[in-house]
Amino acid sequence: MDAVNVTERIQHWMRPGTLQLQGLPPLSLYIHLPWCLKKCPYCDFNSHEWSATAQPGQPLPEQAYLDALRADLQAALPLIWGRPVHSVFIGGGTPSLFSPEAIDRLLGDVRALVKLDADAEITLEANPGTFEKDRFKAFRQAGVTRLSIGVQSFNDAHLKALGRVHDRAQAMAAVQEAAQSFDTFNLDIMYALPGQTLAQCEDDMRTALSFQPPHISIYHLTIEPNTVFAKFPPKVPEDDDAYAMLDRITELTAEQGLGRYEVSAYARTGHRCWHNLNYWQFGDYLGLGAGAHSKLSFAHRVVRQVRAREPRLYMEKAAAGDAVVGSEEVSRRDLPFEYMLNALRLRHGFELQQFTDRTGLPLSSIQPALDRAVQQGWLDIVAGAVKPTERGFDFLSDVQAMFLAD
Repeated sequence: MDAVNVTERIQHWMRPGTLQLQGLPPLSLYIHLPWCLKKCPYCDFNSHEWSATAQPGQPLPEQAYLDALRADLQAALPLIWGRPVHSVFIGGGTPSLFSPEAIDRLLGDVRALVKLDADAEITLEANPGTFEKDRFKAFRQAGVTRLSIGVQSFNDAHLKALGRVHDRAQAMAAVQEAAQSFDTFNLDIMYALPGQTLAQCEDDMRTALSFQPPHISIYHLTIEPNTVFAKFPPKVPEDDDAYAMLDRITELTAEQGLGRYEVSAYARTGHRCWHNLNYWQFGDYLGLGAGAHSKLSFAHRVVRQVRAREPRLYMEKAAAGDAVVGSEEVSRRDLPFEYMLNALRLRHGFELQQFTDRTGLPLSSIQPALDRAVQQGWLDIVAGAVKPTERGFDFLSDVQAMFLAD
């Protein structure tokens, strides 16, 4: 993209508008590495099975993709000029398919182009199916500070039903290596799996907790549109059984000192995921990579962007200086719902002042909905802070829907 177009785009987003943001929120960086060994039947992320798109034996185009990411970041710099970056999250796909040397180069490029905090949280998603001895240690040496391991289950039958490429033994070895290599790490665990019983769910959790993880993310298996499971739905536990599993998960994690601080996240003190907290607190994030999404704030507006989804097209467009294929301003009427969709996921809720700071809207824009939610017994407001009640947390989507524009 030439300098004139860049200047025009910046002026477009900086022009006067109806919102009044007194300051900009914290900024994070999300980097998408889109390839995986095998597409899981439940996955609706922008992930691409490498063997299905490449010639036999052809290696991942690591350097070409890293070149594209660097060009993409360079093109985006004017939109975030001078703003410090507090966290980096490398997601996918399966980012651990990339070599530690590639991750080292990627983080070097980031540090060369943006003001990355000295103590920035840098998370890498990893799959036990890509685990090799000392590989995680090499990621740590490359600058990764936090590993997020997609275990999903320690039960071989359930792993097979989920289409995972790893087994129980590989999962155990990968978690053990992560515990030795990182001061903080996360385990992704799924429940309400095909054929899963409450006892099996409890066994998964006890196995996970035996590694003393600082953080666990818990996900209910959902059947998403345009997935293999949507076309061939498996038999999953009834809703009441799934609720019982979640209750037991919450009990077991609490017994081990992990508090539920967000709908799907449990952590020990000092180990909450800062990057995800920034999402939930309606912070800003610049998304780089195939199909990545961004949310960026300016003095008078909040903007969302999306980049080209198909990896090769993304690389072509990024090399040409413009990987963005869609940009839109979040409308004033949609901002309350977008804010609540994130902030109410947090167990401790949010400060009313933060709503004004992050949206540029007056409290009067949400007061009627807040009042209704309090009357319903779904929200509490104490000393300028709003948080879901126990009942509100159980019916969260209903609470969030109260803030939809009429």
